[in-house]
Amino acid sequence: MNSEIKKISLDGLWTNNPGLVQLLGLCPLLAVSNTAVNALGLGLATTLVLIGSNVTVSAIRHIVRPELRIPVFVLVIASFVTIVEYLTKAFFYDLFTILGIFLPLITTNCAIIARAEAYASKNTMLHSLIDGLMMGLGFAAVLILLGALREVVGQGTLFADAHLMFGESARWLTITLVEDYRGFLLAILPPGAFLGLGFIIAGKNYIDRLQKRKALQQSYGVENAAQAST
Repeated sequence: MNSEIKKISLDGLWTNNPGLVQLLGLCPLLAVSNTAVNALGLGLATTLVLIGSNVTVSAIRHIVRPELRIPVFVLVIASFVTIVEYLTKAFFYDLFTILGIFLPLITTNCAIIARAEAYASKNTMLHSLIDGLMMGLGFAAVLILLGALREVVGQGTLFADAHLMFGESARWLTITLVEDYRGFLLAILPPGAFLGLGFIIAGKNYIDRLQKRKALQQSYGVENAAQAST
């Protein structure tokens, strides 16, 4: 049980991250990640939808006919997206207006449909819940990292407009890293999103190669030690 949960968690956060490995849901990821706060808002919304849809799909997997599963999955996802959309509109209206069309577009996010089809429809509710949580957190982490990078380079700030999510009392969370910064327009435009994501993916691939090389060196060391002992 613990090993399975560990594998699910590692898959969602790193090995099979939807934003860095599967490269799914890139439209909202690239469009909304111009600031860390916007990215955090969309990341949380996506995570909530992933958890709700995964658990629901897992609960009904035995009573849905195979030929109807995709329409039913889309209906389930759309229901949770509507709930999240209305909650955002009610409690975070300013953020809702910024996220705009990308909130309802979560319904067609390939990452969510893929998890419903590939995992939730074949596994228990508990494992599906954990899978949805970890995939959502992995996607949100990429969003927030990309948003933070673009905001720092493009505006010289971090967590600007934090009050959109946390209320007026959270204005102090805004960090000005460079005073009188004139900005770097490319970073907050769509090309900057593609460049930023490319650097993040390259960083992940570099870390993976280092880990693989280290594992190979350790295995060769064990082999040589075994040969020497014989």
